[in-house]
Amino acid sequence: MRIVVLLKAVPVVGNEKLVDGWRVDRSAGLEANGNDEYVLEAGLKLIEQHGGELVTLTMGPTPALEAIRKALAMGAARAVHVQDPALAGSDALATGRVLAAALSRMEYDLVFVGADTSDGQGGVVGAAIATRLGSPYLSYAARIEPDPSAGTVRVRRISATGYDVIEAPMPALVAGTQLLGEPRYPSLRGIMQARSKQIATWSLADLGIDASSVGSGASLTDVDSATPPPARAGATVVRDAPDVAAERIVEFLAARRLI
Repeated sequence: MRIVVLLKAVPVVGNEKLVDGWRVDRSAGLEANGNDEYVLEAGLKLIEQHGGELVTLTMGPTPALEAIRKALAMGAARAVHVQDPALAGSDALATGRVLAAALSRMEYDLVFVGADTSDGQGGVVGAAIATRLGSPYLSYAARIEPDPSAGTVRVRRISATGYDVIEAPMPALVAGTQLLGEPRYPSLRGIMQARSKQIATWSLADLGIDASSVGSGASLTDVDSATPPPARAGATVVRDAPDVAAERIVEFLAARRLI
């Protein structure tokens, strides 16, 4: 099997900050997006089961290399890093265009992407890429079961009422959730081996993309302002007898349509 995992380097959670133009500062302190690590783990397990190669694909500035090296240490065979100064400030539309162009130069059966990212939380880039490539898009996967002999992939997708089981021909793009399983920690051996693994760097020129079509100047979305979230209100503490406490908790959840 050939799997490509889209890996985004995001600011370290808790240390995010905005720079001029309300843009996220990506000059330093980047780490692998949490949800992308979950799909990376799922991909590594599938390679261990079926054989083949797992490659990561990242679009981002130089500090993204830290996240890329971690993925290589976890077990990815090699990495592709799309890097170009003109990409700074690209919106979801431009990001999808660039990553789709990069994937068009690669061979794969499956592309994995995290359901969303900690810095943007849009969750639309995966669908945008699949649309551009004309590939099936299977979202919110809690389980991924490819059948290489049949050329299909089956996914258990989280839904509002439980889950759906959907199947599609490969190649396909799958957006995964944290229910896929906890990502592994890089071993010392993996860290040492990562030093000799290939990281290919592609520019916009390599992908045949005009620099004027990406970046903040070509963005179709703007951020006008940003304010800190309101402080959390005090928690509701239940100290009643067990049967009364259980009833109150059920009422609390039901009132918010959580059960």
